Amino acid sequence: MPQNEHIEQSRKRHGYRLDHFERKRKKEGRQPHEQAERAKKLHGLKAKLYNKKRHAEKVQMKKTMKLHEEKKTKARNNEKVPEGAVPAYLLDREGQSRAKVLSNMVKQKRKEKAGKWDVPLPKVRAVGEDEVFKVIKTGKTRRKGWKRMVTKACFVGDGFTRKPPKYERFIRPMGLRFKKAHVTHPELKATFCLPIIGVKKNPQSSLYTQLGVITKGTVVEVNVSELGLVTQGGKVVWGKYAQVTNNPENDGCINAVLLV
Repeated sequence: MPQNEHIEQSRKRHGYRLDHFERKRKKEGRQPHEQAERAKKLHGLKAKLYNKKRHAEKVQMKKTMKLHEEKKTKARNNEKVPEGAVPAYLLDREGQSRAKVLSNMVKQKRKEKAGKWDVPLPKVRAVGEDEVFKVIKTGKTRRKGWKRMVTKACFVGDGFTRKPPKYERFIRPMGLRFKKAHVTHPELKATFCLPIIGVKKNPQSSLYTQLGVITKGTVVEVNVSELGLVTQGGKVVWGKYAQVTNNPENDGCINAVLLV
């Protein structure tokens, strides 16, 4: 038995103490007062962090309460028939009764549907253009600074050809171009080296997405044909999305988690 599980073992053998639930109820009753007392005493950075945490908890609680609230909806009532002729555009409006229904189940289903597309890294650090691009001076006088060199990892397709140096606006160095990524399958708990098909979305900027710049949090499309994944209809899955979980320019490789 692990050393720290003696309370659980005692409860399994002898059950709870007689006043356990009463003490628990009283402790929960005291909690708001203790939290308020703590909020008053804290100051400085600790107070900021504590208030931020409490604010997030309250927002979550209000959202949960709102989910369970009753909502007004209109329902067709066939019993009410208006006297005399009614214009066609009013036919649907007539004979409606307002009722309250619980929309919790519908909201829950929507939430589950949205939860399917949760990404491993929902928040990423903002990366400015000064960090991604290095200004390249051009021309005889070296005063023109309209060229930019990409300093982060990037992906370019197989059919990519560079423009002549005179017209090239963004330079993507060969040493920072990547073709493969180490993709971890969260359910199989295994990592595969898969070829990248393209950059689907870089959360930093649409410009980075167009250029194929890969930073932490970027969603890339990878070729999973060698994994043998099959759809419900029996078709082989060819491309799947994965989110980059490391800083490729620091590590020299792209690590990503497959979005299952």
